[in-house]
Amino acid sequence: MSIKSDNRPLYLQVIDRLKQDIQEGVYKEKEKLPSEFDLAKLLGVSRATLREALRILEEENVIVRRHGVGTFINSKPLFTSGIEQLNSVRDMIEQAGMTPGTIFLDSMTTSPTEDDIRRFSCRSDENIFMMERVRTADGQPVVYCLDKIPASLMPLNFTCDDESIFQMLEQKSNRSITHAVAQIEPIGYHEKVSPILECEPETALLILKQMHFDDSDAPILYSVNYFRADKFSFHVLRKRI
Repeated sequence: MSIKSDNRPLYLQVIDRLKQDIQEGVYKEKEKLPSEFDLAKLLGVSRATLREALRILEEENVIVRRHGVGTFINSKPLFTSGIEQLNSVRDMIEQAGMTPGTIFLDSMTTSPTEDDIRRFSCRSDENIFMMERVRTADGQPVVYCLDKIPASLMPLNFTCDDESIFQMLEQKSNRSITHAVAQIEPIGYHEKVSPILECEPETALLILKQMHFDDSDAPILYSVNYFRADKFSFHVLRKRI
């Protein structure tokens, strides 16, 4: 089982070998890996080299380390999407062949914060509509959503039955979202969101913050979505210019 040496650093070779073993079923989802001592011996590398490889695999959510318990293979994400694609959470769940659902937590109309005034270029006396929801896939909570919209854009007949804000804005407010500026970052356990999404203490989250614009470049929706990192993965298509 030891790796065959090539010109690359050993820790990169270890990463590739472990990923190959996972893909071929040598190690299955949620299975515990051998101890560092045993795994380093099997691969024919030092424990320092193995630790560096495991550190990177943990950052990539391939494995998860549980303090005092061991290292386990993470479950494969159920949903994957290119971050350059402007898909709604509902679209992503449906594309995975699962049934989307929504749990409404709260909604309110409030005065704008300083950040809201900057984001929406609004006045201090213009209200902001805010809504908290949990998106589910086949009944399982997978995303916590916080959305903000200028109250002037909300239709009078809005109800919490409108699961897709994209569709609601298009059908009831005649405003179509055409593009967004996004920022994504990983975090660990979140005191409020992790319990809502029924996460284990070691389950990471991916925060996707997006400012959405219509075809006239007017900002109309700001969203902060917390995705379970064991359920979602995002990729970016990069082209050489």
